[in-house]
Amino acid sequence: MTFIVRQIAVTADGREIIRANPFADPQIGVGRNAENAIHLPDLAVNPEHAVIRRLDDGQIEIESISGQKFSIDGRDKMSATVEPAKGAELGFGGHVITVSQDSEDVILTVKRVEALSDSAEDREEGALYTLKGLLPGKRISAWSFVGLALAAFLIWPIYTWATYRGVEERPDQFHADTMWSSGALSDAHHSLEGDCQACHVDAFVTVTDKTCLNCHEDDAHDHAKPDRLLTAMGDPEGLERVSAAFAAAFNKPRGRCVECHTEHEGEGAMQPTAQKFCADCHDGLDERLIDTKLENASDFGIAHPQFRPAILLKPGGKAPPRKRISLDDKPTEYNGLKFPHDVHLSKTGGVAQMGRRLSSKFGFGPSMVCADCHTPDADGVRFKPVDMKEDCSMCHSLAFDEIGGTVRTLRHGEPAMVRADLRAYYRSTGPTRPINLGGMKRRRPGDNNEVRVASDYARAVQFRPSRANLAISEVFSRGGACFDCHGVTPPTSRSAVDYGIKPVTQTDRYMHKGWFSHDAHNDEDCTSCHNAESSNDARDLLLPGIKTCRECHGGEFQTTSDVPSSCAMCHDYHADDGAPWLSKELRKDKQKKPDKNIAGQ
Repeated sequence: MTFIVRQIAVTADGREIIRANPFADPQIGVGRNAENAIHLPDLAVNPEHAVIRRLDDGQIEIESISGQKFSIDGRDKMSATVEPAKGAELGFGGHVITVSQDSEDVILTVKRVEALSDSAEDREEGALYTLKGLLPGKRISAWSFVGLALAAFLIWPIYTWATYRGVEERPDQFHADTMWSSGALSDAHHSLEGDCQACHVDAFVTVTDKTCLNCHEDDAHDHAKPDRLLTAMGDPEGLERVSAAFAAAFNKPRGRCVECHTEHEGEGAMQPTAQKFCADCHDGLDERLIDTKLENASDFGIAHPQFRPAILLKPGGKAPPRKRISLDDKPTEYNGLKFPHDVHLSKTGGVAQMGRRLSSKFGFGPSMVCADCHTPDADGVRFKPVDMKEDCSMCHSLAFDEIGGTVRTLRHGEPAMVRADLRAYYRSTGPTRPINLGGMKRRRPGDNNEVRVASDYARAVQFRPSRANLAISEVFSRGGACFDCHGVTPPTSRSAVDYGIKPVTQTDRYMHKGWFSHDAHNDEDCTSCHNAESSNDARDLLLPGIKTCRECHGGEFQTTSDVPSSCAMCHDYHADDGAPWLSKELRKDKQKKPDKNIAGQ
């Protein structure tokens, strides 16, 4: 036997809504509490008024558990037994429960009737404790709030704006038109916090480019031509056309300053440009600007061209020629030096053995590492040019003489001075005097032998200056101090020794169109990106390709990558020698944390 409770609600137009809920429990409760199977929201009914239970003979028993009576067929009872097949009407406050039977199920139909007592009048219980009857109607209240909102957030701000129009500096107090502000100004415009009219000249008119140029005419960078910029953006499509039409109607043409330089985004520096903003033009750019030399790009992780570093074409001079070449073409670069990385980084070769012998003096490890020769600059962004005296001379010595404990060295980078120093050395010094010449030193007996030794020594003294040319040739020839590392220009004639050194240019930055900081990657080993250990030629360009970078970096929305990277992390429209804004902010955050050593140190 199952209890089926059928709740009947009557709508305002007299329709009945019936909701039936079955209960398999042998006993159900009746009362004002919502936990009861038969919930009666009536103050005349106790929270736990009565229970209805099944009996073994098929009848049901109704029993009051609150001490308050209920009615059954018009008579008040504390308990009663009912045969469902015959039916009965139970009264609880203003509700009637009709008992009936359907097959083996007991049907309890609950319906609210006319008020049977003062507490059961036809209204909701919650309404008895509200101020509903004392307040205006919903329509009047709604219109009142609309009027209040218009007065507070439209009329009052307009009045404030009109009152202070033309005033350069407002008093330090609340101004109603600041309620229209979407956020605080950036650091660049923080001084204008109290001078809204500096940018918002006319009411309900967006900020124009002319207003921006009133202050930024002199310091504004070169921008793309407006017509070319709009061509690169492409015409709006679909619903964007509708949006563009509305924007134009309200004096918001495309390509304005504020489309890039957004304000009221919060204190601090201006927010970096979103990836989507860049991709709107650079995705499929060659289809709109058919003469562009830029390749399409929209997402670093999945749609970005291979890196094109500026490769040195010929070393020497203040501005040597360079050309951007894709790393897919496997370019090489001759900078005027001969340097096999694999020999110097070997853990078992002669360089490693020399490093171990000199470790107590120079702090070398079991073998040479990158940091032994490459020194980061003050910012840690790039590396200083390799210097012979600071980075090489501990192993590659240029010493040629010692006087009173002072070691004389050949002058690095000055071939003419090298030749002059060697000539001066051989002219001012004599050959080593034979130990058996004169005196009481042991020698072979006989005067002839003494004459022979003296003659040989005299000949050596006579030809001593001419040996300078031989020494010069040895320095600049294979196996000499200069030849092993530098390209040597031959002398002008067979009898001359005017050797020269080919120009050397060390590149400190290859990616002039993008930004890269070694300091931001100091948790990585050098060999994670640079395959120097297997390079046996100084012309090898040991730059990592985009595939290597993508092992950690993905696009702005590739949250599964280790470092989701937007365009603004590496690129800046107004590019200079400094870092893009986003990279500067990340560097500030990094400086707050403990620094780690450069990889390899």
